[in-house]
Parts: sequence; structure tokens; C-alpha cells
Amino acid sequence: MSALEGRTALVTGATAGIGRAVAVQLADRGAEVVVHGRDPRRGAEVVAQIEGRGGRARFVAADLADADDVARLAAAAGEVDILVNNAGMYTSLGTPDTTAADFDRHLAVNTRAPYLLVGALAPGMAKRGRGAIVNVTSTAATSAAPVGTAYGASKAAMELLTRSWATEFGAAGVRVNGVSPGPVRTEGSEPLIAAHPGMLAGANIRGRIGEPDEIADVVLFLVEDRSSYVNGTVVLANGGERSALPG
Repeated sequence: MSALEGRTALVTGATAGIGRAVAVQLADRGAEVVVHGRDPRRGAEVVAQIEGRGGRARFVAADLADADDVARLAAAAGEVDILVNNAGMYTSLGTPDTTAADFDRHLAVNTRAPYLLVGALAPGMAKRGRGAIVNVTSTAATSAAPVGTAYGASKAAMELLTRSWATEFGAAGVRVNGVSPGPVRTEGSEPLIAAHPGMLAGANIRGRIGEPDEIADVVLFLVEDRSSYVNGTVVLANGGERSALPG
């Protein structure tokens, strides 16, 4: 299981949920993983988990709302072959209750930070003639909702950027794709799931909430060479939206 041996991956938001599952799976496949997060304790736990499975990892703390900290993260990561832009923030506020500061923070963490990381790291990938970038978006990017509007806007921007970056860097050997998860059971989503039992699961054909490893499986496919002909695509991993099907 060493398809990614010799490659280095940076995973943002890798101390919990989808990001943690992605980091562990990448390491299991042979990649050396740069684990990003804000909490050194949780970062150390992920590194210990990876090393306990025979993998290699190190932790770098950074606040993605701070552009200078994003630049420091990119420098600390060094030459990476794989970038997974997973970190994000979400608040279930309607537009009247979303302050300018709230809106700016959503854009800073969910959109600007990935933009800066790609700007810093993709040129190196292009120079080496190989690289894979995966942006974790959300079904909120394409499904209208009365709350979480700033979040949806920030993720919609990421889907356009995914296609733009695929065009910008694809000829140099860098593939850029996205994964759009539906409801997934994570530490962040547990309060919402508890408050609306059955509602989120009932929104998809599978009739259940997704698990982080199910999203990580898709990310793994998109960064490995077996997906070498896939570029500029956002893969839906949402159990099948009922509203998207006729009848």
C-alpha cells in the first residue's frame, strides 16, 4: 500500500473530521503528511496516530484567517506534491444576522487561505511536472438555504476556483479537483445532527449521514495516479440528493 511513497502532502484542518481521515489515509498509502490545525495537542494526537500505523507526519499550526500565517504555513510545508484544502468554518446564520466580520472570516478561511496556498505551492508542483490539489467544498455551494449563506458563497467560489486552477496549472502536470460532501458525521456537525435527528439523513437517497472515511476515500482516489485523467471536476459525495432526482 505505497502508491504515494516519496510524496509529501499538506492537509489543512487535519486534526478532526474529514481532514483527519484524509491525513491518515494518505499516510497509510505512503505519503509524508504535513498535518495542519490550530490546536497543537490535537495535532500531536493525529501525528501519533499516523506514526502508530507506520506512517510519517509532522504538525504545523496556523490560523488560516491570518494571511501572514497562511504564508508561514506554506513555507513550513515546503515542497509538497499533494495539497488538500479541507479546513473551513461554518455558522448557521441568515443574512441579516451575518456581520461584516462574520462574512470576511468565512471568505478568509474558506476561500482566501486555499487561494494563497495554491498560489504559493502550485508553481513548485508545476516546475516539477507533477502535483494534485483537492478542494473540499460542500453541497452548500450549489443548494440554496436560508441560513449559512456566507458559507455557501465561500464554497461556491471554491468550486469555480477548482475549475480555474485546473485550467491554469493542468498543462504543467498539476491536477486540481474538488469533493463536495453532503452531511458528514464530524465533531463540528454533531450539534446540528443532534438538533435535527433524522432530517439530514432523510435529505439523501442513502438515508443516512456520511462518515469522514467515505469522503477521504474520494480524496485519495483524486490524488493518486489512478485518477490521472480527472481534472477540473467536483465529485459529489452526498448519498444522492433527493431534490436532484425526478419524481
